[in-house]
Amino acid sequence: MKKIERLENLTYQENHARNVWLFSFYNVGMRVGDVLNIKWSDIVDNRIMYKMSKNSKNLSIEIKDKVKNILEQFKKDKQNNTDFIFPEFKKANINSKEDLLRKKKTANKKFNKYLSRIANKAEIDKKITMHISRHTFGNISGDKIPIQMLQKLYRHSNISITINFQTRRTKNCQ
Repeated sequence: MKKIERLENLTYQENHARNVWLFSFYNVGMRVGDVLNIKWSDIVDNRIMYKMSKNSKNLSIEIKDKVKNILEQFKKDKQNNTDFIFPEFKKANINSKEDLLRKKKTANKKFNKYLSRIANKAEIDKKITMHISRHTFGNISGDKIPIQMLQKLYRHSNISITINFQTRRTKNCQ
């Protein structure tokens, strides 16, 4: 995690992929589709307010300083409050689930390609993908945050889902 944060001499695309990955990580391992769907209007009183795409549950996450730093990099492209923060959905037909899904898949593939390059540059021998940000959050926080709190953060409907998620995470990180 620290290696990724500190890495320098990244291309524009690599830096963008890292920003999206870190945004996901800092926001409780937010799924890539949810990250890309965040608009400036979703930021209210120093919180990100959004509905998770997987289960339609509302979530409110406090914006930490590291997230503020990432957001600052994208403010220059903000035209209005309803703009997406990240550019991948800016030209999407927001009324077309198919178009949004296609753009999400294309972006995810692109991010994962650049995250692989980042891992190489950082001399990390494990695979890094957008989904791994969620597991990385779980790995780092799992020993520090009670399982009931993790369940709330992940918005799992049942504690057994969280326990299973954390158990798989532990096995995958060994």
